[in-house]
Formats: sequence, C-alpha cells, structure tokens
Amino acid sequence: MKDYKFDPSLNILYKQHHKLDYIFSPENVALIGASEKEGSVGKTILSNLLSSDFGGKVFPVNPKRESVLGVKAYPSVKDIKEKIDLAVIATPSHTVPKVIEQCVNANIPTAIIISAGFKELGEKGKELENEVLNLAKKGKMRIVGPNCLGVMNPIKGLNATFASGMALKGNIAFLSQSGALCTAVLDWSFKERVGFSAFVSIGSMVDVDWGDLIAYFGNDPNTKSILIYMESINDPRAFLSAAREVALSKPIILIKAGRSAESAKAAASHTGALTGSDDVLNAALKRVGILRVETISDLFSMTEVLSKQPRPKGPNLAIITNAGGPGVIATDALIQEGAKLAKLNDKTIQELNSFLPDAWSHNNPIDILGDATVDLYEKTLSIVAKDPNVDGVLVILTPQYMTDPTAVAEKIKKFSKIDQKPIFASWMGAKSVEDGSKILSDFQIPTFEYPDTACRTFAYMYKYSYNIKGIYETPLLEVKIDNEKVICKRHKIIFDIFKKVRDEKRTLLDEYESKKVLEVYDIPTVITKIAKTSKEAAKIAEEMGYPIVLKLFSKTITHKSDVGGVKLNLNTAKDIEKAFLEIKESVSKISNPKDFEGVTVQKMIKQKGYELILGSSCDPQFGPVLLFGTGGQLVEIYKDKTLGLPPLTSTLSRRMIERTKIFDALKGVRGQKAIDFNELEKILISFSYLIAEYPEIKEFDINPLLASSDGIIALDARIILHDKNESYPELAIRPYPLKYVKDWKLKNDASVIIRPISPEDEPLIISFYKDVSEKSLKQRYFKVLHYPELIAHERLVKICFNDFDREIVLVIEHKQSNNSSEILGLARLTKLEGTNDATFSILVKDKWQNQGIGKKLLTSLIKIAKDEKIEYLLSQMFKDNIGMKKMCKDLGFSLEESKEYPVIFAELYLDGIGK
Repeated sequence: MKDYKFDPSLNILYKQHHKLDYIFSPENVALIGASEKEGSVGKTILSNLLSSDFGGKVFPVNPKRESVLGVKAYPSVKDIKEKIDLAVIATPSHTVPKVIEQCVNANIPTAIIISAGFKELGEKGKELENEVLNLAKKGKMRIVGPNCLGVMNPIKGLNATFASGMALKGNIAFLSQSGALCTAVLDWSFKERVGFSAFVSIGSMVDVDWGDLIAYFGNDPNTKSILIYMESINDPRAFLSAAREVALSKPIILIKAGRSAESAKAAASHTGALTGSDDVLNAALKRVGILRVETISDLFSMTEVLSKQPRPKGPNLAIITNAGGPGVIATDALIQEGAKLAKLNDKTIQELNSFLPDAWSHNNPIDILGDATVDLYEKTLSIVAKDPNVDGVLVILTPQYMTDPTAVAEKIKKFSKIDQKPIFASWMGAKSVEDGSKILSDFQIPTFEYPDTACRTFAYMYKYSYNIKGIYETPLLEVKIDNEKVICKRHKIIFDIFKKVRDEKRTLLDEYESKKVLEVYDIPTVITKIAKTSKEAAKIAEEMGYPIVLKLFSKTITHKSDVGGVKLNLNTAKDIEKAFLEIKESVSKISNPKDFEGVTVQKMIKQKGYELILGSSCDPQFGPVLLFGTGGQLVEIYKDKTLGLPPLTSTLSRRMIERTKIFDALKGVRGQKAIDFNELEKILISFSYLIAEYPEIKEFDINPLLASSDGIIALDARIILHDKNESYPELAIRPYPLKYVKDWKLKNDASVIIRPISPEDEPLIISFYKDVSEKSLKQRYFKVLHYPELIAHERLVKICFNDFDREIVLVIEHKQSNNSSEILGLARLTKLEGTNDATFSILVKDKWQNQGIGKKLLTSLIKIAKDEKIEYLLSQMFKDNIGMKKMCKDLGFSLEESKEYPVIFAELYLDGIGK
C-alpha cells in the first residue's frame, strides 16, 4: 500500500502527498531566472522567497552568476544536489521548454511558470505552450501558469510571487486569472485586514486549472471558502465536477469577466438563436452550486456573510425600519434581485399591534416609526424572527433624536444566532452609527451602510442556498432505468434512423424521422404520415378524420412557416388538395422546387393549451445545453426561456419550468385548469437523457410542445446532426453510464439488473439498509451505524448522487412480482483525488448473501475500473472478514496485513492506463 495511509475513524485510504502539495507546501524551491537587476521579476521573486518563512531552502539558478542576493547560484537545476519540490521559472518564454525539460530530468514534480509570451500572443505562443505541456507530461510534472503572478501560502509562509507584499493569514483561497487584479486585491486586503489560506494567480492554465485547484482547496482544512476571478475555462467538465463535489461543504463564489452575449451567433434553430455563452455559464454555475456575483466587493462581502450567518431556507425577508424611505428602497432592491417580502402571519400582526404605535405600517416592511425606542426594536425583532413565513430579517436604523444607534445594537446583538434565519443590519449614517455598527459586526451580525446592499446580499444567499438544495434534493418522480435488452433495442432504432440520414448525405432529419426519435423516448407526438401527392394526402386525411393539418415535407428546409409550408384546420378533401398545391407553389416561389418533397398529414389538435418549446443546442464550451420556455412562431420575440445542462432529475426539470414566465399560466389562469406538471417533468427528463446519450445531435427543437390539462403532445420536431467529420462536443456533466447496465441471473435463477445508482434510488436504499444486520454494517463501515444516522439524507446523498467522473456506485436491482423493486447489494468505486487509483467497497443484504452477488459486483467493478483507466484498485477489510478475503484473493488481489490495526489491505494492479 505504497504512499497511502489508513484512517480507521473514517474507514478511508488517502494519499500521503498530493502532487499540488509540492506547489503550496514545498520543502525546497529553485528559482530559474534569479536576478539582482533592480525592478526585475527575478529579483522580486527571490527577495520574496528569501523573506518567506516557509521552512525550506531557496536555490537561485542563473548561469551567469556565482551568487544572487548573497545566496549561492547554480548554472542549472541539474547542478543542484538536493531534492527540489518546486521550480519557479522567470526566464524569457522561448527558453522555457528547455528549462522544463531540465526540471523533468531532475525529477522536480512541480513548476510555476511566471514568464509571459505564450498563447496570449497567438498561434506561435500556443505551440510553445503545447511543447511545454508535452515535456511536463513525460515527467508527470504539474505546472501553474504561464503568464502569472505566482502563488502564496500565507499559512505556510510561502511567497512565490513578484507581488509587493505577503498576504495575511486567513481562511479564504483566492484564485485569479488576472495577475493585475491579484495585486489590487492584495493591496485592498491589507487595508481591510482580510486574510487568505492561499493566493493563487493561475495565468493561462496550461496544466493546473480550476478543477484541480477547487478539488485541492476543497480538501484543505485551512480553507473555509473559495473565491474565483475567472476570464475563461479550459476544461468545463473538470471545473463543474470539482465544484459540485466541494460546494456542499464550502462556498465557492465567482466573478466572471465578459458578460456580453455577442458570442451567441445566429443558428439554424430557434434554440441556437436563444442561447448565449453567458446564459449557459449561469446555468452551469447554478447546476453545481457556485454563487456568481457582479462586483469584487460582493465577492468578499458574501464570503464574510456566509461565514457569519446561516443560509436562508427560503426567499422571504422581513424588514424592520424606523423610516419609510429606506424600507421602500430595500424592498425595490429585494424584488429586483429575485427575493420576496415575507408575508407576516396573523399571529405576528396581532402581537405587533399589541405594543407598536397605531401608525406603524401594519405590513412588511415593518415601519416602527421615527421615534422608535430600544425596547420597540428588541420586541419587534423577537416576534418577527419567530414567524414561520420569515426566512431572514433586515434591521434598518436611521439616526433620529429618539433612537440611540449604539443602545439598539447592544439590545439586538443577542439575536445574532436565529435558528436557520440570517439577520442583517443597516445602520445608516456615519459617525453617529459607528459604535453601533462595530458592536453588531463583533457579534457576527453583518452590517451594511445601505439597506439595498443588505437586500442584495440576502438575495445572493437565497440563490446560493436554492442552488445547493437543487443539486442534492431527493427527486420526487421515479425515473425508470431500462434493462440491457431494452436499451440495446432503443439504440438500434435511433442508430438506423441516423445512419439513413448520413447515407443520404444529410444532417437535417425530416419531421417524420424526428418524431420517430421522440417516440422511442416515450415523448408523446401527434401521429404523422407522409404524402407525396395531393390525392395521397386526401386519402390519409379521410382515414385520420378531419380537421387536418398539412405541413411541408422537406429534407432541406428547417422553418416550414417561413416558406408558407403550414396549412391548418382543413375540413374536406378539396381543402387538402388545394392546400397541397399552395404549399408546393409557395416553396417553389420562395425557395426552390427541389425543396418540396411532399407534405406531412396530421390530425388537427383542437385542445386549447399553451405552446411551449423544448430544445437543445451546442455551446462551444459546455457542449449540449437544454432550453425550455414559451414556444410557437413568436418564440424569439418573447424570449421567455430558461437553460439547463443534461441530464436532468425531476428536481432540476421542475426548476427549469418554474424559472419561466409561462409557469404561472401553466398552473391555471382565467378558468383554465393546470397542466400535469409530473408529465411535463417526465418529458423534460426523457429529452435530457436523449440528448445526453446521443452526442451526434447538434440541435433539436420540439416547437410547439402543446400543453393543456388534457395532455401534452409534440406537434412539430426537428433534429440537426453534427457533420460527419465534425468532432462531437463533450457533455459538461457526465451522463448516466448506460454502458454499465447489465442483465444477470442469481444462483437461484432470479433475474436482476446490475446498474449504476441514480438519485431516485434513495427510498430503495433506505429499504435496503433495514435488512442489513449490525454485523454486516460493521464489516463494511468499521463501526455500527444506527438509525436515523444510517438513513439521513445528508449521508445518502453521498451514495445516491454520483458524479460519475469521480465515483460509480453499482446496485443489483430485483424486480418483484408486484412490480416493485428491491436493492439486493451495492458496490462503490471511488477515484482517489490527484491519482489514477480508486478504492472499492461492497455491501450485500444478509438474506441475499451466498447468491454470488458480492463476487459479481466486484468483478463488475474491476471491469469498470479498467474502462475508467484506473491503475490500482484498493480496499481494506477486517482480518476476520473471511468471505471478502477469499473473494479478493480469487480475483487476483494481493493482500497485506496492517501493522497498526486489525485490518487487511487489498490491492489489484490493473495496468489500465491507455487501454
């Protein structure tokens, strides 16, 4: 078990040294490009390193000097006899590849490239970067930069930058793509006494990127929050994967430069035209629980607030004020930022009436008038804070004759910890409120100069809380996962449709083909038939029954209505023949006669309802993106839409629906009944899985998707495939791995499905644990877990909500005679951060043991580990776990007894790299 340690309290194996430790906690540092030239980067970095108290040695490298700043210098890194952990490179860009090669040959594990002159200068610079990266990969070297300020670790005392000072110690990891912004923030932090656990200028990110750093500081005990200034993303999938893992335990707050929608170029479909890169980024950040703010001041104020106050459970804020104007300003800001005024319940109103002056506002904002005393503030706050409709409280004070700002602060400071409800204060003014503001701040009550800033902060907190909850909320709808046979059948139907299109040298599927794809995924569509002649169209219409819709059938025209290609409400054969000819003539006139290939015949759907759009297009960075909103011909005029990343859960699909303006109408207005939201959610989920499973789809529109209380049905659909020679974009979030779904039979001949777990399995896992004995639990977890801890949602989240890039949990599902499901066993494969290794664990229900389930699960995990390019598969077990020991030995694991604990370690070398 080389390089791994065992923690018996957590029952986990962990790496003794993370590769990035050599960057942030090095023993010895070599500075290539060390100099004595006044004002040079090489001199500034060396001075900072020498004045740093990081506990190691500094080795200047300069072939022209014997010493630099009184320290012995070396011609190159190969001449340094001691082991170097970190190389800091500050030489001209054209020399960097040779320096990196020397570092690799000297077995230096990490480097920071300060030098500029790479991809920011164009193609030549990009080639230079690629050369550097290829050399580094040969030696498994990790690199920060190039074109960066460097890194600081104030906790360890390391300053490997050319900044003019060392950051203060604190618990914030600040990561920035802009070196200039780093120096400005550093200067500001001295004034405001803000400290950092790390201060990182990431530069061009040739190697170490956002995902690496978020994962690293997510595991850093000295870091409580992560702040990011971002200009671009190199690897969106790694970034989102790391953020999703970390955001549940540590706030990640981001400011992104460049919000312009200019990059949203015209696309062939409505969906493409409606998505813009910044909108997509927002959707991605919401999906993984990152809070995006607008200003640098928000970046740091949100960090402070989240460290002092709990996240609100809802959007409803109560405002207590002694002046009407600030209350109105606060309300405007609150609503504008997407939060709400809390509706006070009757009991709260009655209690306030019992002691407040008759002229109080009798509503929220709670205006307790200009002569409000200390006692009025205290009583009002104590009552309002208990109202179940209130999710947070803002207390506003304007300095008036009867109101003592300091005395009020002294009285309300005891409310700094209201259960699950944040409290804020806005002590408006200057000198007269200074002491009161300090009292509140010292007691962890965030204090703002202006109430609108406080309201914006509350709204940010709610959005953050809402997004985090959405990631891990147990879905209410069950998503059916088909068996291996059904999946293969579905894939063949769609493969054949796409192959036919490719063979005909097309990328555009016609309406008939597009609807066939929807049918395979159980998305309701109107029956559609193709007619090549007017007589054929009339005959089909007679069979279907009137009224009828005729639409242009073309394999080249995408928007039928633009060429007069849609005729509605046709009631006779004569109408059909006339409409057929009109469509043909219109297409010939506006476009080209060759574009007319007949018509599609459909029954006219008479149900009253709302026209929706459901679609997908490809973002250059984040890959396939889903769109939902108001549809029909005016879709691009209304622009009522929301975006999401596939695949969706029922929670995420419901949230997409709720974020649109048409949502209120879908709930039922003006005598109309509400639509079936469960059905709409299922359609969104099915569509998201379709998009996730077929990367060859470039654009997909269902428009309109007609929704009413009578049902939901796709009236029109269009698919555009990527060009045959075009590379398919990677999904930003790894989809459910259907390739790991397998059919199998137990020893007793019972049929089961082996498949990856899904969030919808949480209720089944709760039932599973009820049938697992204390002995089995202890063998698996090295301690006995009891209810309710065993089935707590916070714990089950880590089992059921898999990021498949990091972890894969397999379950064996048995369908019972009453069509209900039972989980018989589960196995977990967890990739170890910063390595190519993974650990595994297995648990089987006691009554289903000795059916070959454990061995089958482990065999399946080994195959998956090889497929995922895992190098070593590791685990640990009690010495008396005879069954597990035998199983591992039979499957080729080497076993090693611990010298410290009654534990055996299992290790299997998979030789999976590159295979």
